[in-house]
Amino acid sequence: MKRALVVVAATATLSTSFAVATASPSGPTARAASSISWGKCTDPDLSSASAQCAMLSVPLDYAHPSGKKIKLAISRVQHTSSAADYQGVILVNPGGPGGSGLSLSTLGQYVPKGAGGDYDWIGFDPRGVGSSQPAMHCDGNYFHTNRPDYRPTSQHNVDLWLARSKKYADTCAAKYPALIKHMTTIDAARDMNQIRIALGVNQISYYGFSYGTYVGEVFSTLYPARVKRMVLDSNVNPKRVWYQANLDQDRAFDRNSAIWFKWVAKYHGSFHLGSTEKAVHDLYYKELNKLAAHPAGGQLGPDEWSDAFLYAGYYRFFWVELGQMFANFVHHNSWKPLVRFFKLVSSTGDDNGFAVYAAVQCSDASWPRSWSTWKADNTRVNAKHPFLTWGNAWFNAPCLYWKAPMHTPLQISGARVPSVLLIDETLDAATPFSGSLVVRKLYPHSSLLAEPGGATHADSLSGDACVDNAVATYLATGKRPPRQRWNGPDALCKPLPDPVPPKASSHHSVRPAVRPQITPLLRLQ
Repeated sequence: MKRALVVVAATATLSTSFAVATASPSGPTARAASSISWGKCTDPDLSSASAQCAMLSVPLDYAHPSGKKIKLAISRVQHTSSAADYQGVILVNPGGPGGSGLSLSTLGQYVPKGAGGDYDWIGFDPRGVGSSQPAMHCDGNYFHTNRPDYRPTSQHNVDLWLARSKKYADTCAAKYPALIKHMTTIDAARDMNQIRIALGVNQISYYGFSYGTYVGEVFSTLYPARVKRMVLDSNVNPKRVWYQANLDQDRAFDRNSAIWFKWVAKYHGSFHLGSTEKAVHDLYYKELNKLAAHPAGGQLGPDEWSDAFLYAGYYRFFWVELGQMFANFVHHNSWKPLVRFFKLVSSTGDDNGFAVYAAVQCSDASWPRSWSTWKADNTRVNAKHPFLTWGNAWFNAPCLYWKAPMHTPLQISGARVPSVLLIDETLDAATPFSGSLVVRKLYPHSSLLAEPGGATHADSLSGDACVDNAVATYLATGKRPPRQRWNGPDALCKPLPDPVPPKASSHHSVRPAVRPQITPLLRLQ
């Protein structure tokens, strides 16, 4: 799947207070007897939040637990509540695969009603990610500007992308021959269990966003007795990992692009890009085609254009900024803001997230090894859904050549998992809502809280009081919405409203974009 490189500010720059847990073996909410050597965090945001950090050694290969070790970077923020209200340890994963979760130990401050203060919050960088050792870096120049057109408009373009994809896979294999063989989601789940053991607790709670929901699904299937509570926001369909999931995503992003085009047309008075969805749609693809022939400034080509505007399909909080950049490009040939935005969201110069993304996705499940299969499937989908399809295909194309064994995905079962709160927006494109319905069915002790009509991704603890209060109640008491008889949502929350752009000061002048606070994560889920 395409990676998700941003999250809303509420889960991007996080901080709160922290102290070290003490020992008691009496149960899942007992204070933890940690065997980890905690110290100061080098990250200034974590340090200023009084968080503590450590490195934890875990087996590279769980088939040989006494063999070679790798290290996970972990952080923690301890509960601030009384001993009577203490709820135990909760681990957090932001998604990806490839997203750094080290700063998410401070997520608890965003849980309303002080419920986050009842937990010891544990953030961590999964294997290969960020501050964990080794961290994968295969080719920092892979996302340079003015790349070959994603679209297979010529055999030359196809050959260029096949060669680039093969070279990337070969480089990763040459640099990390052992690590890439042990980068599955099952490995990540076993790492989580090692964190649990090192913390000295019998059970953990878990909060997973996006791909992090799949980590939770796998962990809870392997270790159901070790789960106390789970919050899973924007759920991966475990029956579609990963090749089919990408095709599902292509359809959903195209739908969301139409929603954004319609929104831009609604505010024609601000953007002057067309007063109908069709007019904005046609202008978008007209500019894309022009860039394919003549990249702006030699940097903004069709790929950079597509990758920047992809985020209109991910998050509504980007709609105003992207509308402004679209308008300023059309009316004033202002291309540099789009290049800067592309570089920010694509983390150009640092491919750690993409390297881990490929390592996990390409080995988690079987991928077709024949380009003819990819070509046929993506040609068919692209005919009706062109917004993302070819960019998504090439994003995943290193899997054609990945030099690590492909595995059979774990059959997910939540029958013995005691309690799960599922959250999703019905127009989520990165993890389509149908996946949440599948997960709900697999977890009989779950409830699904849906936001009908919400066209964004993984937005819990982002200011929607209905959603956030439900999370707080669940974490504090274990109470979740009553499960209904049908396989559908168990409760509904109205999503946050669509943004409203400022008025333009003149017919062809749009205010400079003000970028919301974001943190690079990973663009898949």
